[in-house]
Amino acid sequence: MADTISISPSAGLAIASGEIRGACPHDCPDTCALLTTVEDGIAVKVRGNPAHLHTDGTLCTKVSRYAERTYHAERLTQPLKRIGPKGAGRFAPVAWGEALDDIAARLQAIARRDPQAILPYSYAGTMGLVQSESIAARFFHKLGASLLDRTICSTAGGEGLTQTLGGKVGMKVEFFAEAGLIVIWGSNSITSNLHFWRLAQVAKRNGARLVCIDPRRTETADKCHEHLQIQPGTDAALALALMHELIANDWLDHDYIAQHTLGWEGLRERALGWSPERAARVCGVPVQQIRDLARDWGTTTLAAIRLNYGMQRVRGGGNAARAIACLPALTGAWRHRAGGLLLSSSGMFPVDKTALQRPDLLAGRQPRTINMSTIGDDLLRPASAQFGPAIEALIVYNSNPVAVAPESGKVVRGFARENLFTVVLEHFQTDTADFADYILPATTQLEHWDVHLSYGHTDVLLNRPAIAPLGQARPNTQTFRELAVRMGFADTCFADDDEALCRQAFAGHVDFDELLESGFASLQVPDAPFAQGGFPTPSGKCEFFSERLAWQGLDGLPDHLPNYEVPGSSPHYPLAMISPPARNFLNSSFVNVRSLRDIEGEPLLEIHERDAAPRGIVTGGVVRVFNDRGEYRCKAEVSTRARPGVVNGMGIWWRKLGLDGTNVNQVTSQNLTDMGRGPVFYDCLVEVQPV
Repeated sequence: MADTISISPSAGLAIASGEIRGACPHDCPDTCALLTTVEDGIAVKVRGNPAHLHTDGTLCTKVSRYAERTYHAERLTQPLKRIGPKGAGRFAPVAWGEALDDIAARLQAIARRDPQAILPYSYAGTMGLVQSESIAARFFHKLGASLLDRTICSTAGGEGLTQTLGGKVGMKVEFFAEAGLIVIWGSNSITSNLHFWRLAQVAKRNGARLVCIDPRRTETADKCHEHLQIQPGTDAALALALMHELIANDWLDHDYIAQHTLGWEGLRERALGWSPERAARVCGVPVQQIRDLARDWGTTTLAAIRLNYGMQRVRGGGNAARAIACLPALTGAWRHRAGGLLLSSSGMFPVDKTALQRPDLLAGRQPRTINMSTIGDDLLRPASAQFGPAIEALIVYNSNPVAVAPESGKVVRGFARENLFTVVLEHFQTDTADFADYILPATTQLEHWDVHLSYGHTDVLLNRPAIAPLGQARPNTQTFRELAVRMGFADTCFADDDEALCRQAFAGHVDFDELLESGFASLQVPDAPFAQGGFPTPSGKCEFFSERLAWQGLDGLPDHLPNYEVPGSSPHYPLAMISPPARNFLNSSFVNVRSLRDIEGEPLLEIHERDAAPRGIVTGGVVRVFNDRGEYRCKAEVSTRARPGVVNGMGIWWRKLGLDGTNVNQVTSQNLTDMGRGPVFYDCLVEVQPV
């Protein structure tokens, strides 16, 4: 298959006819290879590339509508300048040159006082290495702006995995198809990891047992042989009880433990303190379920865990990931290519972040770091010796913090400050864009170059532009290049074009000609990467005990840490709440695609009959969900998808599309996880009343 491409000198991007190879940019472990059919310069269809093993010609419902999103009637195609009060969403068109001149002047004035008063705010609106943190990172490093701690999704689990296995590493996803037992832990795979789910179905047809561990009875739980519907935040207790049973029944690979692990005696002592009975009381599941799962894990040679990030959005999320990551080493599951664990494969990719982001441009400066998960508090902080200067300017790209950041009442108050200068690079006028001083139209994945790693498989993917940018939309890279010129940044690295940046990302490790030819290239990773140990930890072993954590004054062994907000601890807020993503959205992306929103319906709270009946709550009724941090209103669905005592606030809807202009994050907190400084979205107590 050959791409037919002609070059548009005015846009500097490709206008194509035929099928153009690309990659899905969204925050999903599958990182699919795309084929975009273009006719007369218009993208008429986006489909999965059948030549790519992991995509196999199939896309999720969301991304199969990518052309609809690209040509959406509300797509931003020209720069806009605010003409109304902050948050009112009133803007007027402005020329690119005028907008960039004013933005640069405003940033220069602030930087003369203290560049740390300027903050970038971005995350995974695109997972591409080029359109996320390449020219943008260079720009903010050269400026000396505050650094952003990008924590909002996965840092607790990532840190837990790193402390135990040495990095975001694990088994190769394709070999789940050969497993005899698959434990799907904290993941609604049908919704958020579709291509893994297809592998799990292959294994199931071949006789594998599928077990789901999740506080919600998800669509995935419906299709598994067993569902452990645990209380939110009790995953480490369950993992320790499984270890207890492995030890008590001697379902252990003593040779693997002796050769390839560190800290076994300490872990053994801790696990023996967690009987199945104790864990059952904490987790809220039957004792026999714990015993049965331990037996299955301990007696199945090809046993594998597909761990996902839902379980680490609580106070003890890092410890939970650590405890779960110990399980494969105890039974020697790593010896086999169809055994072990996968949370993220991103640590296997040899990305040259130094070349892309150029931290040397800081020139010895050490700006402060702001945690994106506490942006609500930080935007409201005055200048102080401890905090530094108040935040005076915010440049938002690849994120929608007003909708997705916790305790959004404070986030809104911060963004509403008249003395906060805000620039938003976006495809649509999101909740965050409503508070901008300038909105700059960004290109979508069909309109620019990019290169991608994956956190669910081990292939690098290249994205070619399939169509010219719509209207006056520009790639993020181009916007930051032009700002750099106006700021007087003369470093030659700001002239690197997007294809050159794609080449820099994996230079010396991945054949770029292969990427150009096929659209993807596989890393050379052993089928069973830890069969003989060789973990990327300091010791080269699976570290049950982490000296690095001990040096920080933390517990070197994994343990169960109760939630900040434990059910039963508050007489006013008796219900725990988790906020899993709605099936047809991806975080706050796709919420404005009408065909997907029509499928999803409206903001919804799932509540069990046992909690609904005494409150007079019925399906379809409007309820008020509240705690001391705030409240929001939505429709209720009385459902066994919620366990008694836990409600599921399905997210993440744009606030402006909610019943009262808010969403579920009105009630979540800015507390942080035990390690990784991540948010605790699923560590939240509320009360629910009918309206």
